[in-house]
Amino acid sequence: MLGPVILAASRSDKMRRFVSAAPGTKQVVARFIAGETVDQVIPIVEDASAKGLEVTLDVVGEDITTVEQSYAARDAYLELIDRLKELGLGARAEMSVKLSMFGQALEGGHELALANVRPVVEAAAAIGTTVTLDAEDHTTLDSMFAIHEELRKDFPQTGCVIQAYLFRTEDDAQRLAAAGSRVRIVKGAYKEPASVAYQDKAEIDRAFVRIIKILMAGEGYPMIGSHDPRLIAITQELARQAGRKLDEYEFQMLYGIRSDEHVRLAAEGHRMRVYTAFGTDWYGYFMRRLAEKPANLLFFARSILTTG
Repeated sequence: MLGPVILAASRSDKMRRFVSAAPGTKQVVARFIAGETVDQVIPIVEDASAKGLEVTLDVVGEDITTVEQSYAARDAYLELIDRLKELGLGARAEMSVKLSMFGQALEGGHELALANVRPVVEAAAAIGTTVTLDAEDHTTLDSMFAIHEELRKDFPQTGCVIQAYLFRTEDDAQRLAAAGSRVRIVKGAYKEPASVAYQDKAEIDRAFVRIIKILMAGEGYPMIGSHDPRLIAITQELARQAGRKLDEYEFQMLYGIRSDEHVRLAAEGHRMRVYTAFGTDWYGYFMRRLAEKPANLLFFARSILTTG
């Protein structure tokens, strides 16, 4: 059970320093992180668009400790939106944001995060795109959902994320599957206690399917975040049973993982969105990608052993 160990390491400053200094880290990070700057990520958005793919862009960095850092996070997204506007890419790229990066965990964090994310949502709407609020650990979710509800009053296209491994999520899905909503379902990538979350993979998969059924039966727009071929096939069948057209839901997968499948699904007529992270503060995001799949960790270990 390496996953929980890696997730614990994602919060360790000592491990952050070790992993950052490892000779093979840069090679592996480049597999999951699209670059460090807006200039580096824009060609990736253009390439995805040329292949019939859409993207959601995440400026990585969630462990902030000052109000000034939260303002910097807001401004990083506003810079990104300005560049997308200049290049006419608004229709192909949305934004994903973690409210922790906008100050949610600081004193007065709920109000601070709302104040920081609102101009980002407003700017995104002005160029024809939108923002999805990422789910983080379970202690942050009530605040996230409250901010989501507030933003939707003026920007109803604002999306949010729910996590299949949490016991609460089926109830959340029922509430969110309303007309006009946009909901991304993922398995979940944070270390959560057994008191609030399923720990067994098979149980998580079963919960994932139950939640897809809820979303497909609802009136909102489901976004299925999974690389699992079995869950993708189940999603297609459940969408068919619900009478949904191909443009009434979408698949989402991570940049650097199963790239051939991205193109295959798009070629079949599905909406396929690539979750594309970039930025300099990549450590927490990178460690969660390692925890999700043992093959990712093995790839990292081999790179360290064979580099330098």
